[in-house]
Parts: sequence; C-alpha cells; structure tokens
Amino acid sequence: MRIAALWSPDPTRVANANLTRFIDCVNSRRTLALRDYDALHRWSIAEPAVFWSELARFAGVQADWGSGLGLIDPQRMPGARFFPQAQLNFAENLLHFRDDREALVFVDERGARRALTYRQLHAEVARIAQGLRDAGVTAGDRVAGLMPNLPETVIAMLASASLGAIWSSCSPDFGIAGVVDRFGQIAPKVLFAADGYFYGGKTLDSLQSLGGALEQLPSVERVVIVPYISPPQPRYALRAAGSIHEACAWSGFGRSGASLDFVRLPFDHPLYILYSSGTTGVPKCIVHGAGGTLLQHRKEHLLHTDLRRSDRLFFFTTCGWMMWNWLVSGLATGATLILYEGSPLHPDAGVLWRMAEAERITIFGTSARYLSSLEKSHFRPAEMADLHALRTLLSTGSPLSPESFEFVYAAIKPDLHLASISGGTDIVSCFCVGNPLLPVFSGELQSPGLGMAVTVVDERGVPLPAGEKGELICTQPFPSMPIGFWNDPDGSRYRAAYFERFPGVWHHGDYAARTEHGGFVIHGRSDAVLNPGGVRIGTAEIYRQVETLPEVLESLCIGQDWDHDVRVVLFVRLRDGVALDEALQQRIRSTIRANTTPRHVPARIVAVPDIPRTISGKIVELAVRNTVHGVAVTNLDALANPQALEHFRNRPELAV
Repeated sequence: MRIAALWSPDPTRVANANLTRFIDCVNSRRTLALRDYDALHRWSIAEPAVFWSELARFAGVQADWGSGLGLIDPQRMPGARFFPQAQLNFAENLLHFRDDREALVFVDERGARRALTYRQLHAEVARIAQGLRDAGVTAGDRVAGLMPNLPETVIAMLASASLGAIWSSCSPDFGIAGVVDRFGQIAPKVLFAADGYFYGGKTLDSLQSLGGALEQLPSVERVVIVPYISPPQPRYALRAAGSIHEACAWSGFGRSGASLDFVRLPFDHPLYILYSSGTTGVPKCIVHGAGGTLLQHRKEHLLHTDLRRSDRLFFFTTCGWMMWNWLVSGLATGATLILYEGSPLHPDAGVLWRMAEAERITIFGTSARYLSSLEKSHFRPAEMADLHALRTLLSTGSPLSPESFEFVYAAIKPDLHLASISGGTDIVSCFCVGNPLLPVFSGELQSPGLGMAVTVVDERGVPLPAGEKGELICTQPFPSMPIGFWNDPDGSRYRAAYFERFPGVWHHGDYAARTEHGGFVIHGRSDAVLNPGGVRIGTAEIYRQVETLPEVLESLCIGQDWDHDVRVVLFVRLRDGVALDEALQQRIRSTIRANTTPRHVPARIVAVPDIPRTISGKIVELAVRNTVHGVAVTNLDALANPQALEHFRNRPELAV
C-alpha cells in the first residue's frame, strides 16, 4: 500500500525553484530533454564531468578554469581529480557581494543581537587577513579557532581562507585534552579564542583552559582573544603551569582600511580540517579541499534547499560541527545568515522560535534530537510564534522518526518543506538531501543528492531492492571527498576508513534502505548495528518505537556479548517521577514487538538518568558498549557529558 505524502510542493513553487531553472538551463545548453529529478540525477551520474561543470556555471563560481577539463581518472576512488587545472579562492566566492544587505545576524540566549552588512563583513575580513599576513601566515599554514558561534569566527575563517591558509575550529566546551587531541595534530600557527561563553544561564570562562592548552601547543605563535563575556582588554596574559602566554585583543589585530586580496590556488587546495568524533581514540583529522567544498555546498544550497539572496538562513550548530561550515557557505548566495549562540532551551523552549519570528527566518535547520525533545515536552512552536516567513525546515544529526515528521507538520507549520538530510563530517556535506520538487513522506529522506551515486548493498556488495536494509555506499567519486587525513602521507588510514570494506567505492557506515519513492531511510550507524542470532538490526528501528511512549524521553541500545551470541540491551531515560516497573517494561516490549519483529525486543531494559552524547549531540552507542564490556573509553573529552558513562558501568542487571 502506497503511503500518503505529508507535504507536496505547489506548482508555483516547483516552477520557480532553482532546481527547475537548473534543469531548464542544462536542457538548453546541452540539447537534452530531462523531464524530472530522477532523469536529472541519472544524467548527473552518467556525465559527472559535465554535470559539475554545469553546476559551477549555474552557481557563478569564480575561478580560473584553465582548459575546462572537469574530471581526471573518474573510475579511481580514491584518486579521481576534479578540475585539475582550476584555480580559485573559497573566500572570494563567499565575499563577492559588498553591499548594505545584512550578511550576518548574531543572537544569543541572553537576547543580545548584532548585525553586519556584506560591506562591513568584507572590511572586517580584510583587517583580520592583514593581521594574519603580518603574523607570517601564508598558504598551507593552519589557523585554528576555539570559538563560540560568533561573527568573529566567520570573519577569522574567511580571512584565513583568503590567504589560502587552512582553517580548523572546535567549540570552547571541549576540555584541554580535547583541544590538544585536535589542534595538537595539525600544529596551528595562529589561534583565535573567545574569553568565554554563555550557556544555560551560566557564564563560562575560557581563558584558564586556553592557557593550559597552549602549554601543549608549541606551534602557536600568535593568540587573538575575542572579548565576549567581559569588556575588552588591550592585551591578555594567559597563565598555566607557571608560564604566561601573551595574547592580543581582536580589536588590535590587523589594520583598518586594509585591502583584501584573494590568493587563487588549485581546486583541491586544503581549506578545512574537520575531526571525527574521537570517542574511541584520537580524532581523525579530515582534510577538505576548497573547490570540492564550495561546489558541493553551492549545489546543496541552491538546488536542494532552494536558497535565494532574499533568504534568512539559520542552523543551530556549534563551530565544532560540520553544519557550521555548511551554514557559512550560504554567504556565496548572498543570503543573511542567522548565528545563534547558547542553549536552545534557555530561558525556555521558545527561544529559537521567538528568534525565528523576530528575524523572519525562512530556512530553519536543527537536529533530530532537538525536534524529538520538543515533541516529548509537548511544546508547540506554532502556538507561540508567528512563523509565516518559514518555508523550509532542515533536520540532521541522527535519523528523524516518522513521529517527529508528523509533529513538525502538526505543531510547527503544515505548509513546510521538511527535509531530513544525511551525510557527515567525512564529506562536509550530504549523500541524501531535500528536494523542493518532490513530496515529503513520513520517516524518509527524499532523494540522493545530484552527482552522488548512492545505493544500498548487502554484505557482499550486491545492490539491494527497495525496502531491504544494508550498507549505504557511493559508487562514484564526488568533489567533496576528503583530499586525505592530516599526517597520513601514504593515504593508508584514509583508504582504510572508507574504501577497504568494498574496494573502489565509498562505504559510509550507515545502515539504510531505499524506499519505493526513490528516497532513503537511515536505520543507524553500521558499527552500532545489533546482531542477535545473526540478524542485523538498526538501532534507530528500536528508538523509533520506544520513544513513542510518553514515559520515555530518549533511549540507547547496544548488543551485549552473551552466551556465545549477542543480546539486545535497551537503556531508557524516563520522565521525572516515572519508574521502570514491570508494567512499563511490558509496554516497551509490546510496542517494539508489534511494530518491528520479535528479534528487536530487548532482553534487558535498564533505566538511566542520562545518556552520553558527543558535543554535536549524537548518542554514542560504541562508547556505552565498551563501558558495559569493561573496555576503556579513551577520549572522554569528545563527549558533552562524559560523566553519563558511569551510569552504564558494572550494572547488576547486566551481569553475565
């Protein structure tokens, strides 16, 4: 039986979409007759060099293209090279507007607001770029940010990129070890840091931990402090272990009135270093190229999100999550970016929605966890905020349950394009994306991204029909594949991470299924898949059922080694005042059995007061599994709440 759509775009919206215009342009220029998205996607896979060239033209990418050769060694993965003769600068493409339209609007949990126009943004980037040049920064040097989500973070990144330096950032809520584990591997020359940040009504100082981190970062030659929680000082003295590190203030770095020159470099020149979550070891340093990042983000913004210059784009993110990088690329379209800093639930659950009303946000991005928490709290944004400007809601970070889809349309806005998207830090973009031309179905990601040869295969690498679960792979190269890992000269760690499971194709590590509508459902991470009795079960399949119960706020599931097999163990965080008695356990088991299979039913259900997550909000099944099995979790600084792991250690309910 075919499932009814929750939302379908009206004909006017389809006719005016950037994606429709792109199809028309391709048909006209290439004498084709592509009728719909499926045909366009098939063509983008069959003719990748032509597709990415047409995209660059449509997006107005500024570059010296050379001979125009789009792709070398298209069958090599890794090894294919896109636009090998092109020269470009990432910052130049994000700063080609220079007018009085708002570029950045900053809001924090206290209600503070600042705005910069594109003209002001350009001038500030020029000043900071001059400061970096004076500090000796050149192409290939690393510049790091230990920063909240402030306008200064965007400015420092763009200044770094204008010179061809490599930007890397992490959120200030990382501990000293977490900062050193990341920045210590890449040896930055300049470090930008805020003096602190606000979260959940608390004021948190960063200078003491910064001094401790600098003790272990000998490569840093210059520190620039952004005053956020305290009045600015002319200079800062950072003390740790008896040493004093001198730092200058943001306002004194660089020279006002400096010109901004963009260094054009090869298409795959390094732009960003991002980090894996690092919950089971030192984080991988993933290097992304300027051209690939730019092209992929332009595609996702223009064609899949239908971003326009008139839009006001928001994504709730920290500077340590790839969605910050994705958000900032919206400057290339000339949109206004809304930057929010602080808790999404302080002083109450309405803080982001009041901001959405006040700032007339048109595209609102957040995590599946946030939407689920709103649903569980019975908070209905539509009842307290005027969201008439809002037309698109983006969700990522973890699978969005069918119930959350229905919540969005019932409690936020009925005429909304809800796009659940999925990709990752590994590709600084998405494999599965929104599609403004197609309907939205409950629980489904609408489409594979253009130019992304995404499919689902079994353990032998054989493609599976719609509805059957397996491994998500991409069978052809795409521009935003990492150019490698830092300190991996022979590429062996990079190849092992993505290309050894299925040689010659990208193995992403998601457990997924295609749908009859041409979309996808993500059932969890492959490395967290449960395997009782040899039957593979995605953890998200269990979470979707358990979290329909009003008593359960959230859950986490692992496979525990048991009697030469694996048994399913479910941990639940319950509402205040709710006890995990036999009746509730029976309801949980009955709900899972009725909506999945008997194999999904947990052998043990355990109540815990908290569930551990990474700083970007993802639950960490592997860290919990290791804790239950007595295996050390080596990188606690990657967790937002590492103390939560203690709730899983030496549980009598799980005694073997």
